[in-house]
Amino acid sequence: MPELDTPELCRNLAYVNGTWIGGYANASFPVTDPADGQLLGSVARLDANDSRDAVTAASAAWPDWAGLLPQDRSQILRRWYELMLEHREDLARIMTAEQGKPISESRGEIDYAASFFEFYAEEARRPNIEGVTSHLPDAEVEVWREPVGVAALITPWNFPSAMLTRKAGAALAAGCTVVAHPSAETPFSALALAELGARAGLPKGVFNVVTGDAAEIVGAWMKDSRVRAVSFTGSTEIGRLLYSQGADTIKRLVLELGGHAPFIVFDDADMERAITEAIKAKFATSGQDCLGANRFFVQRACYDRFCEGFAKATAALSVGAGADDPDIGPLMNESAVAKQEEHVRDALERGARLLCGGKRHKAGALFFEPTVLADVPPDAKIMHEETFGPVAAIAAFDTEEESIQRANDTEYGLVAYLHSQDPRRIYRASRALQFGMVAVNRTKVTGAPIPFGGVKQSGLGREGSRLGLEAFTDVKYVCRDWA
Repeated sequence: MPELDTPELCRNLAYVNGTWIGGYANASFPVTDPADGQLLGSVARLDANDSRDAVTAASAAWPDWAGLLPQDRSQILRRWYELMLEHREDLARIMTAEQGKPISESRGEIDYAASFFEFYAEEARRPNIEGVTSHLPDAEVEVWREPVGVAALITPWNFPSAMLTRKAGAALAAGCTVVAHPSAETPFSALALAELGARAGLPKGVFNVVTGDAAEIVGAWMKDSRVRAVSFTGSTEIGRLLYSQGADTIKRLVLELGGHAPFIVFDDADMERAITEAIKAKFATSGQDCLGANRFFVQRACYDRFCEGFAKATAALSVGAGADDPDIGPLMNESAVAKQEEHVRDALERGARLLCGGKRHKAGALFFEPTVLADVPPDAKIMHEETFGPVAAIAAFDTEEESIQRANDTEYGLVAYLHSQDPRRIYRASRALQFGMVAVNRTKVTGAPIPFGGVKQSGLGREGSRLGLEAFTDVKYVCRDWA
């Protein structure tokens, strides 16, 4: 682990009921730096019994936390936000060490992650009682929103801080208590947040971080009727499994699953801007982003110009260890690199052209060259599977209708990118695209105030915004007669 200004932020024990605990018989698992494979440290491996103990702690803490005045919950979330900004550099160093992303991107993620605590600190203060005009004589009608209870939060390795704060901010603001399971590849970021949460004044049992094997820990939560809500970010495959497992206890589910984003460029687009935004949409987080553009559809009249400019910009991207702040860092594991190789090989065998990249990078075992493939046929794997890496696939189209049909030809529906200067076309395409979010002439669309989520097999529910509170609250209807 790199040197930190506040070494106490580097925790290797789980956090349950306000106490740092180890696994049974001191069981642990290693965490390595994807840039060079060096051991960063070992983290406590808890088991199903520990997982249930965390739920017991959260369940016991829930009545008092839910009963706090909204402004008291708000003050704690606000202080947590402030502490994240105070320790921004340390949190970014931890993230880059365990996740590999360039340090400037890690700093940006910490700012993004902290913004959810700031946003939900304000939302916690807002009244949650809605007056309704009574339909009955001599009756008063109200609709209340009340916290559901214990919420289980399961977060991925690609955004180890932001995915936790986006979920936890909403759950805690609503009055729920939390049991959280971070990815075993990036647990240090979540544990650092637990340390700051304790310093912010979270009562014991309100926020718990349980590290270890996901199947064992999360499996126990899915069977536990005390866990009323589950929020998961990860693959569609695991999302389907959790969806099934939650049925027995009728859990509230928020699932933020896979993406396979199309990036559509019409011939009236600002081409320089489209190329600049395409680089951002494809290569942020080294392509390991569910919002990452995977399929580029470019109208034939501007196809050659886009391909040439995009390939030139891609070839100029720097590659290296995240601490050196390159454009592209390492991928998370060997299977991720192997998937890039497979998608490139398959596309070339089916007739695609390689414009740049295409192989492992000399920087290390988990690095892959930023890659652009042109003339990629519809039956190539990369046109149907999420690549989750620095490989872009480009294909030409002729008509607006064709571009929309090809963009929608996927089981996923998280985000779509669209470049055009025709307002009528922008409106038509934005309506026709079957995605939960549409970015027009830009890439950056996320933030605490917006409802993040997809349609089809990209997930259920929304995170962020006031809508992000809905999964963690139940609606209670009260009809009152004073007689």
